[in-house]
Amino acid sequence: MSKVVTRFAPSPTGLMHLGNVRTAMLNWMFARKMGGKFLLRFEDTDQGRSEQQYIDALKEDMLWLGLQWDDEPLFQSKHAEQHREALEKLAEDNLAYPCFCSESQLNLDRKLATSRGLPPRYNGRCRQLSGEERQANIDAGETHTWRLAVHADSGEVTVPDMLRDNVIFLRKDLDDPVVVRSDGTFTFLLPNAIDDAVDGITHVLRGDDHLTNSAYQVWMLESLGYVAPVCLHHGLLLGEDGAKLSKRTGSHSVVDLRAEGLFPEALQQAMVRLGHPNIPEDALNIDELMKHTDIEHLSTSSVRWSNEAMWRWHTKFLHEKPASELAPLLSVVLDKEGLSIDADKALALAEMMSGNLNRVENVLQFKRLLDANTTFSDEDKAVLNEADKAFFEAALETSNAVDCTDWKTWMNALKEASGKKGKGLFLPLRIALTGQSHGPEMSKVVSFLGEDGVQARINGVLGLL
Repeated sequence: MSKVVTRFAPSPTGLMHLGNVRTAMLNWMFARKMGGKFLLRFEDTDQGRSEQQYIDALKEDMLWLGLQWDDEPLFQSKHAEQHREALEKLAEDNLAYPCFCSESQLNLDRKLATSRGLPPRYNGRCRQLSGEERQANIDAGETHTWRLAVHADSGEVTVPDMLRDNVIFLRKDLDDPVVVRSDGTFTFLLPNAIDDAVDGITHVLRGDDHLTNSAYQVWMLESLGYVAPVCLHHGLLLGEDGAKLSKRTGSHSVVDLRAEGLFPEALQQAMVRLGHPNIPEDALNIDELMKHTDIEHLSTSSVRWSNEAMWRWHTKFLHEKPASELAPLLSVVLDKEGLSIDADKALALAEMMSGNLNRVENVLQFKRLLDANTTFSDEDKAVLNEADKAFFEAALETSNAVDCTDWKTWMNALKEASGKKGKGLFLPLRIALTGQSHGPEMSKVVSFLGEDGVQARINGVLGLL
């Protein structure tokens, strides 16, 4: 096998989404596993919609995901001359032809074919025109598209596919697809295929919704004397409801996920495991994931995306982060809320909260640890009222009598003074000190707050009761 060269070829007309992520990761992983090259190519021929901001965002998202490309990024627009030359060569060989049919005529043809129980393919009307008739129409300024002359009564096209062996299409079942629109711009089919040939792409990994496109592209490349790349058409990525993935069914842009604080490792885990059911749970980085993946045995079935699985991996990585790495993340979130703390305080907070957060932003649920004036929910107020004022007066008194930063000592003293025990003893204090009914160990809480912090929060509760 020659050196493997794969590519990720997004259109810079929008942000990177989950479907893009899967395609990019599969192509990157296959190239890395085979010791080959992974190229990044922007299909920017739609100049009206392609924007530099999307190019920059796609690059940032790729690097955030750890998908470093080889060489400089490529741009489809740089190959415009090769695209035009390919069309001219196909036209010279009568393998491409101008189509002058109006959209209304095409719609009428489709309806007629459907009414006869036939597939709504192009009927080949303009394919029958002589060279003189075609040129006369062009010279007269007739609006036209360009089509490939693929459809035939006999013959076949073979698409080499790593998952499905050879996929054979009968030419009688294929259409004459449009490769140039009426405004003179190319559709996806020709530039995408010519770029792969020019860039030396050996393998193309993409969704099985491109199988028919691949048949057209293989036919075209072989007609031009190129060797078509080997394909891998994997099952589609669906939403959690089994429908096509969209924002409504759980899709997100990578930019949005980054803004939500998602760790790239979590997205890697959730994405790579789709279609690879036998990866062990302890494969916790991209290198380990690659050891247990075999692209050629990837599931051909559609797979369903799970936001829950992605965030579950995020929580796992969050719980395993050292306090030194967690502290700066907490500081960023707190700074946005006007709760700035110094590095030492942030480190102490991280050491206490580690294992108690599903997301970094959850630290805001414990704002009372940093601000004694934080208000309580109605449900928590009910617990505080039930404990009654006498209980908190006893809590304040015992906090002066013993070392309240020693949780066990303080609780023994308060238990004796108040006569309360179990949940009736612990829960009101947890809410009073942290603002939450669950969270880190109380021994860590009182140590973090110190005597002044503990008493300030008890006094705050007494002011409410």
